[in-house]
Amino acid sequence: MEGVQAPRPLVGRAAALLGVLGALALYGAFHDRLWDASTWWEVAFIACVLMPMSFAVDWLLLPMRTARRLLPAALALAVLTMLFHFAGWTTPENLAKLCAVTLFGFWFLGYFETVSWVVLVALIIPWVDAFSVFSHRGPTHKIVANHQYVLTVLSYAFPLTGENNAAYLGVPDLLFFALFLAAAARFELRVGWTWVALVASFGVTIALTVELELAGLPALPLLSVGFLAPNADLLWAKVRAAPHGDARS
Repeated sequence: MEGVQAPRPLVGRAAALLGVLGALALYGAFHDRLWDASTWWEVAFIACVLMPMSFAVDWLLLPMRTARRLLPAALALAVLTMLFHFAGWTTPENLAKLCAVTLFGFWFLGYFETVSWVVLVALIIPWVDAFSVFSHRGPTHKIVANHQYVLTVLSYAFPLTGENNAAYLGVPDLLFFALFLAAAARFELRVGWTWVALVASFGVTIALTVELELAGLPALPLLSVGFLAPNADLLWAKVRAAPHGDARS
């Protein structure tokens, strides 16, 4: 009986994953036929519905963070994303992109030997992202100003209701979301609260973007806060213990 019952949690996760992807696919296919809401209702819908649904994919895929051949799986999904793109199937492209980057983030975490490395990255990437967005020499600034097509290709879309338009998060934002969430699981941090804080950070970023009437804001500064804040005491203890241990657990 144990051998039969053991796979059930994974089967349940797989079913939930298919359900979430199916719901996102249906919304992506018919979003422009839905109600046309005001700007702040759209912000609230993205932050409170679309973002939690989208990043539920990361949560449901989390057991795969220790799986073998993550990189080939991520690359296969990346190829599938490109095929969907060339076929003009925007919704499947969007969802395949999310899954591909999530698995790549899980794989990338394998190169981090200790939690201290993750903390260091969380402290550095906000500055890099801010330079990329705000500096005229930054790649994100150049893409937003001159290459909107590239922006859509290298971003995950949150389609707006009643419109043929969307809000976007860049691929690096998806990557570090997956990496931070997987790090919380690997280093025995507060996984649930980390997921909540990471999702909330994106919601706050999009709200600030609208409030300040900007073309875009860097998402990684608040994402880093979303990883560090709910785990600050645990991270401090692990980092302090690192010289005497390995800070891996």
